[in-house]
Amino acid sequence: MKQLTLIFSLLALAVFSPGCKDDDSEFGDCWRTPNKSQLKLTVIEGPTIALPSKVSIFFKVTDANNNPVGYLTEENFVIYEKGINDSCPRIISEFEAKRKISGREQVFNHTTLLVLDLSGSVLQQSLTQLQSAAIAFVKEIVPAVPDPSIAMGIYWFDGADELHELEPVTHDIDDLEDAINSITPNISTDNSTDLYGAVIKSAAIADSILASYQNQDITSAASVVFFTDGEDRANRYLKADAYAAVTNSPQDISWFTLGVGNEINTIDLQKIGRNGFFQAETISQLTTVFKQIAEVVNNEANSYYFFEYCSPIRSGTNNGLVIEAYEGNEVGFMQAVFDATGFTGGCQL
Repeated sequence: MKQLTLIFSLLALAVFSPGCKDDDSEFGDCWRTPNKSQLKLTVIEGPTIALPSKVSIFFKVTDANNNPVGYLTEENFVIYEKGINDSCPRIISEFEAKRKISGREQVFNHTTLLVLDLSGSVLQQSLTQLQSAAIAFVKEIVPAVPDPSIAMGIYWFDGADELHELEPVTHDIDDLEDAINSITPNISTDNSTDLYGAVIKSAAIADSILASYQNQDITSAASVVFFTDGEDRANRYLKADAYAAVTNSPQDISWFTLGVGNEINTIDLQKIGRNGFFQAETISQLTTVFKQIAEVVNNEANSYYFFEYCSPIRSGTNNGLVIEAYEGNEVGFMQAVFDATGFTGGCQL
């Protein structure tokens, strides 16, 4: 397999329109910018090619506010190619090129890490409500019948310099529920809150999970969901280092935070929850908000797509590829350039 040269363009929305002049467009005469909201297509892996003529790309779709756009089907995508005799990319029909757009359940694994603040205030004042809310969250994410492509692990932190494992990553919903129910008021011996340390350690765990899948040749993504009712009190790690741990995480790790009550540091949780920050005013709202997060996490997991098609091009080292996505009134695209040297017929998907 040969790695394609990739050219990203996240500058504008585009709809193919030959002869429509737009000098400010990335595509010049070939494209115009419609009055629609933007989708963004971000490549996670690839694109790659495989003889005789297969092109494959693994990508994620988000909207103008960086929210995941999940559950798209082949009807939501249009493919264009630009060969040596084309002045502009042109639509490739399904009769010219077999293609397949696969969603999450067909091509990759998604792991959620639920990270719970079990410092003194939670254990003494709101443990029962947290357990009920966490179990509701688990039920929204993990199928009752184990699915090998969906997993979750549960961790907790207090004031200690350790991210405690409550339940290792598993596909079994019963194990996850049992672990949550096993939490007791005396599980912690340090009433402080090492929030920044927990963030740094969670990033490392998420990285290691994805690396493990990669070593098995399994494409994967992860979501980290943080719950806290306070702010960092342990003063053990730098805030900047915690922020950096999130910022430096690859794009296939999403971060969500949930804060409850009036003692949280909203700025911290917004920075850490780069893909979403949620707030519950009172502990009684926890279950409702956890379910809201679960909906976003599910959409996140299903906003990844594996695209493969059999190119009809048979020569050229600088052929253009455009994949365009539509969802309601929103549209967006990504570009790539590929080498078709050696391409022949006989491609199968």
